[in-house]
Amino acid sequence: MSFNIGLSGLYAANKQLDVTGNNIANVATVGFKSSRAEFEDVYSATKLGAGSRTVGNGVRLANVAQQFTQGDISSGTGNVLDMGINGSGFFVLNNNGSLSYTRAGTFKVDKEGYVTNSDYTARVQGYGVDANGKIINGVLTDLRIDTSNLAPKATTTVSSTINLKSTEPAIDVVANPFDPSKTASYTKQFSTPIFDSQGNEHTMDQYMVKTGPNTWDTYTLIDGRNPNGSDPMNAATRPVPSTMTFDASGKLVSVSTPNPPGAPIVSPNLAITNWTPGKVTNGVWAPNGAAADPAGVTIAMTNTTQFNADSARSIPAQNGYATGQISNLTIDGNGVMLANFSNYQTKPIGQIALASFTNEQGLQQVGGTAWKETYASGIPGYDSPETGTLGSIRSNSLEESNVNVTNELVELIKAQSNYQANAKTISTQSTIMQTIIQMT
Repeated sequence: MSFNIGLSGLYAANKQLDVTGNNIANVATVGFKSSRAEFEDVYSATKLGAGSRTVGNGVRLANVAQQFTQGDISSGTGNVLDMGINGSGFFVLNNNGSLSYTRAGTFKVDKEGYVTNSDYTARVQGYGVDANGKIINGVLTDLRIDTSNLAPKATTTVSSTINLKSTEPAIDVVANPFDPSKTASYTKQFSTPIFDSQGNEHTMDQYMVKTGPNTWDTYTLIDGRNPNGSDPMNAATRPVPSTMTFDASGKLVSVSTPNPPGAPIVSPNLAITNWTPGKVTNGVWAPNGAAADPAGVTIAMTNTTQFNADSARSIPAQNGYATGQISNLTIDGNGVMLANFSNYQTKPIGQIALASFTNEQGLQQVGGTAWKETYASGIPGYDSPETGTLGSIRSNSLEESNVNVTNELVELIKAQSNYQANAKTISTQSTIMQTIIQMT
């Protein structure tokens, strides 16, 4: 019996050395989770019980339990696709329909633009986006970095905050009619870049003319011409202004814009419903062609005031832009992948998905710092980072191994002592048997 007990102890100590050695070997493995050898004693018993004088029958390995504690997050890797999870959860990998789960975020991009693991064998799973850049939650898909150009968008709205100085002198529009080439014919000028459907940039100029107490006229030209491309100085096509009216406290009351038939409309906005895209070159108007659709432009004037302060405007906001090429990629804490373009636009192109399990220790190790779902682990739940108990994503960072080298070295000493002690049990039993043989 003592031989069997000693042999079981040697086997257990050897397994403890194996587990400890594996932990130490993977101290620099990204996303690695250390393991712990768990043992249980062995007793022989009959159907009616073991009795009170039964001696144990040794030890056996009960389990090698993985320790899913958080590893340190190492930042500043220089690769935006290096990702660490700060908190719980696993990245999801798809290898031809076979899903695996990992904490190692050393991701790459393959030749087709898909985000993959480091050996390009499995694609990272996440949520795609629709045509408007909205994340489509609930359906996992292969994440892909689309490097195609961002199509241009025609300007349809322009907004800003404007103050017109209330003490400015009124201009006699009869004696001094509006002429964009004469600064004395207008009080203030504001310029705004706008775009047509082909991404061509145009300059929209607004000329503010104070015509009397609490009233201002506004002339709007595009590329130095009327919105329809005609000469603003031609008597037959001289622009008709919009009139802004303010109350005694300097707040905007109305904007009166003549319709083509001549009847005014009252609105807090200016509307350009028909303009011809083009530009002036050496004083000659050059249309961009019928292929460019200018669309209508609404100029929000709601935030216009007339106070005794300098006439000034905040930086205008307009929703058009030219064609853009992707310049760089960023990933936020929610795992949203944001493509930044050369036209200063930002567009979501996908979102990292994380998986969670009821029993993480029930996962099966499959190598490559990855795990597979088992019956013991339970089925995975998928969601966005920072949702519920799921952790956040750290881009340009990696989660280091959670192995504590000091503890593992102590475990080596303990395993060595256990091995020597169990070997001594066998040696002692051998000596006793030799004595008994000599006595016979």
